[in-house]
Amino acid sequence: MGKKTTKTADCSDLLTAVAAIGREITASRHRADSKLARVLTIILEYLEAEQGSIMLVERGRLVVRAASRSSLIGIAQEMDDSSVAAWVAKHGRPLFIPDITRDKRFPARPTGRNYRKNSLLSAPIIQNGRVIGVINVTDKAGRQDLNQEDITYLVEFCGMVVWLLRQQKMAERIRRQKERLRKKNEELKRQERLRDELSQALVHDLKGPLAEVVANLDILSYFLKGDEREFLQAAQVGCDRAVRMVNNLVSVGRLEDGRMRLIIERLPAADLIAEAAAGISSLAAIRGITVETDTGGDALEIDADRTMILRVLQNLLTNAIGHSPEGSGIVMGCRRRGRSAEFYVRDHGPGIPPDKMDYIFDKYARISDREDCVVGTGLGLYFCRLAVRAHKGSIGVENTGDGSRFHFRIPLAAEGTR
Repeated sequence: MGKKTTKTADCSDLLTAVAAIGREITASRHRADSKLARVLTIILEYLEAEQGSIMLVERGRLVVRAASRSSLIGIAQEMDDSSVAAWVAKHGRPLFIPDITRDKRFPARPTGRNYRKNSLLSAPIIQNGRVIGVINVTDKAGRQDLNQEDITYLVEFCGMVVWLLRQQKMAERIRRQKERLRKKNEELKRQERLRDELSQALVHDLKGPLAEVVANLDILSYFLKGDEREFLQAAQVGCDRAVRMVNNLVSVGRLEDGRMRLIIERLPAADLIAEAAAGISSLAAIRGITVETDTGGDALEIDADRTMILRVLQNLLTNAIGHSPEGSGIVMGCRRRGRSAEFYVRDHGPGIPPDKMDYIFDKYARISDREDCVVGTGLGLYFCRLAVRAHKGSIGVENTGDGSRFHFRIPLAAEGTR
């Protein structure tokens, strides 16, 4: 761009150079070395110099990272070398040499081999009181040579290079963090796949034995009487829970992959509620909990997969029983909400902790940390969410002050259709 003779023109050139360096600092499309090369070009143009380099301190040595002569890039110098750059880096002070052939500090510097002119500028790049690099400039264009005023400008440019290096360091830190996050995400996905594969293997292995146990318990129910039936009932409850867990594992995978085929039929909401309550009555009786049903007199009908909606209701009931105090009651019902039927299960338990409200329906999420015959592994509510969404519905929960109320909505059956 070239400096002009007037003061106004000189200020204009300086602002132009500063703006150009600023654009390079904020540019995201260029690599680190490319940015340094562009900044060096801007500095040399402003100082009207033909040769220069930017050297950075790396592992105790000065390494050329940008240079007007590409053959110099990558060359390293020891910090105790007799070079100009090494002296500037060691002392942390800028250096202006009017005539290097007359400077006794550098008697080993060969004359005429590296420079066409005698003057040389070298300034330290300082960050937090520590020298992190050096900028060297020589061979001013035209008849005039570099002067003392030029070193002042070079020092100012060094300050801007600090910002560039700081931005590059931050960008590299962000890149490394992204790479670490990417690897962690891949590992989490791998663990998720392994867990799903293990779940499917367990499901496959459990189906046969569970079917045998359930069948044998049914046979025993015809022969046992009195107190013995209480133990049988407890065993049946445990089997029912195991069967629900297996069914959840099977269905969750199919729902996630979109492989679950819904068998849609016209279903009265009252019948679904009554059947779900009957299927869970043994578990409720063992816990000393009463289950009340309430449809409000509405004869609502939905088009849905009967088995799947029944399992949603039973999962919500099981969840309510598992978190309700003995001797309390649970209400399960259905109400019209616009063009939807809203099914709900209300208990008198401790409610949902605020910190778990946002992810209660997530996979493997659990309301309680305790283990017993009712509290599950965290797939029941997740299955409910997937099943309800498969029916184009919505599911939610709220605390009522003396317990919690789980609810889900399914579109009402269209009138006049079957």
